[in-house]
Amino acid sequence: MTRLPETLRRGALALAIAGLAACSAVGPDYRVPDEAAIKRPTAGAAFDLAGNARVAEQSLPADWWKLYDDPLLEQLITEALARNADVRLAYHNLRRAYEGYQMAHHAQEVEIGGEASVARGQLSSEALALHEKLPVMNLADGGVTVGYQLDLFGRLQRATESAAASAQASQAALDAARITVVAEVVRHYMSACHASEELAIAAHSLDIQARQFEVARRLLDGGRGNQVDVSRASAQVEALRAELPPLEIRRASALYGLAALLGRTPGELPEAVAACRHAPQPNQPIPVGDGAALLKRRPDVRAAERQLAAATADIGVATAMLYPEVSLGLDAGYTGMLEHIGDPITRRWGFGPHIAWHIPTQVDRARIRATQAGADAALARFDGVVLQALRETQTLLARYANDLQRNRALRDSRDAARDAATYNRRLYQQGRIDYVASLDSERTLASAEAALASSEAQLSVDQVDLFLALGGGWQNAERGPGPTTAH
Repeated sequence: MTRLPETLRRGALALAIAGLAACSAVGPDYRVPDEAAIKRPTAGAAFDLAGNARVAEQSLPADWWKLYDDPLLEQLITEALARNADVRLAYHNLRRAYEGYQMAHHAQEVEIGGEASVARGQLSSEALALHEKLPVMNLADGGVTVGYQLDLFGRLQRATESAAASAQASQAALDAARITVVAEVVRHYMSACHASEELAIAAHSLDIQARQFEVARRLLDGGRGNQVDVSRASAQVEALRAELPPLEIRRASALYGLAALLGRTPGELPEAVAACRHAPQPNQPIPVGDGAALLKRRPDVRAAERQLAAATADIGVATAMLYPEVSLGLDAGYTGMLEHIGDPITRRWGFGPHIAWHIPTQVDRARIRATQAGADAALARFDGVVLQALRETQTLLARYANDLQRNRALRDSRDAARDAATYNRRLYQQGRIDYVASLDSERTLASAEAALASSEAQLSVDQVDLFLALGGGWQNAERGPGPTTAH
């Protein structure tokens, strides 16, 4: 049989390797499925604003809290983003995910190693087909190895894709931690301000009722009143006094919560916040954008989409395990008696491919089906997150509109009750009506003011919940030097 020339054989080997290297990665290439909820035209539609003048279709700014135009609030948010424990935890989780991506990304690099050994011993004569025993001698071995794994079926490529998508999901989780912390800082700040405001209202109502009690007592002492009016006035004073401790607890709880968000201990309460008496309001209608902008902005939507991408890449990793693993290796060095190491007679080397493969089993096929089920589950989770984001935002818009209507009605009720109480108080002091009529009007006023203050606090909660649902606040956050998943 005629042997091929050496150059021709080498050329054929090179062409075969090149052909194998041209094999594409097995498993599905990722794209957002056509049946995904985010692809529906209605998902990107404008929200129903229900004629609410306090919201607008404009794009949400990155730093939405600046709409309140409150320097103290901005200072607190800056501190929280730098020191909050949840943000730090999410950041270090991202670092770990990024390094996992780096390991997968560099898994196909050329591996270079070496080894050396020296020993005194005796070789087996029988193993060398000799009949005489060999003498004891000094033996040495040393060399280098070079290896390179050919990713013929894309196992390493798909693993890199999965690790990159997981790292990007961790980045989205960090963004979600940031916007959650920002929203919680604003919420606790507003709660402290509203509690202080309600305390002032309750103290004012208590002062008015205390003066009414004093009038009733003087009238009794002058023979123009009766003990029943005095007792009723005293009961009303104590009822109003009992409303103060819960408000104090609310304010203290908000301050303690704010301290924790800032990475402080309860003994390091922000004193400037305790002095707040009026919660700030946005200086313009709340910009909400549309559904398409919302779904691009929300970190939880981006995280779910990246998890779907990772699950899709895992199918390729499992499928590639059905095929052979091929690597190229070079081994060169010296083996022999120590005194001869380095001589040509001790030189050794070898170069060639290494192939490892096993016949696919039901375990391998079950692994593929499991990853396919994981991708289907990730798609279902992605759809759920998308629909939840849209539902949550639209629900909060409707709640905000209804609470604004209720607030306007309560404000009108408070104004009317204030006019009635002022008029009846004057009539009572002039002795033209009895004390019961004056007491009832004061009770109505106190109830109306408390209801209005509670409504104002609820509007602030609605605003923060709406901003949180809109998903802004992470774009311009102070990130500092950190990992990136650009590759």
